[in-house]
Amino acid sequence: MPYPGQALENPVTGQTIYFMTTARQSAGTELVLESSYRAWGPEPLPHFHPQQEELFEVLQGELMVRLDGQLRTLQRGERLRIGPGQVHAMWNGSPTRAVVRWSTRPALRTEEFLETLFSLAQSGLVTAEGTPGWLQTSLLLHEYAAEFRLAKPPRWLQQTIFAFLRPLARLIGLKAVYGPRMQPAPLAATRRR
Repeated sequence: MPYPGQALENPVTGQTIYFMTTARQSAGTELVLESSYRAWGPEPLPHFHPQQEELFEVLQGELMVRLDGQLRTLQRGERLRIGPGQVHAMWNGSPTRAVVRWSTRPALRTEEFLETLFSLAQSGLVTAEGTPGWLQTSLLLHEYAAEFRLAKPPRWLQQTIFAFLRPLARLIGLKAVYGPRMQPAPLAATRRR
């Protein structure tokens, strides 16, 4: 369980998050992070949050945003609200580090989702863009359906394909939830063989 001031680093994407206000502190109403993005970071997959809104404020540098298919750049001091269901992707496409204050309302299980993604990256179980493989993704998207959904392919197709992949993922020992105390180290060793 995260605590205020805790930092998680994704060595693949260069993103670091600092927990400012945890879900426990806010009784689940809000998660507040400070997120730092390295220069020239990769664009993540377009996604949306079906039940949550996100609020961003650029504290340093600039942030690229693809929101509902439109590309824009947020400069220092600018704010952006992303409503539930709005398709978006955010990354740093500039030559200097970007820092953003990022609030998610309600918090739901976003902390756990982020801990899992960062743990997978720290164990070398993601692509060069920082995304887990399809077997791992099948578990994540099922476990965190209230917090995170991919924009493409259509949801019915994702559900069909991932329903087939989930048993395979479990069969080889993958899990839907990883955290700081539950590093997927044995999986990394299996992958290298």
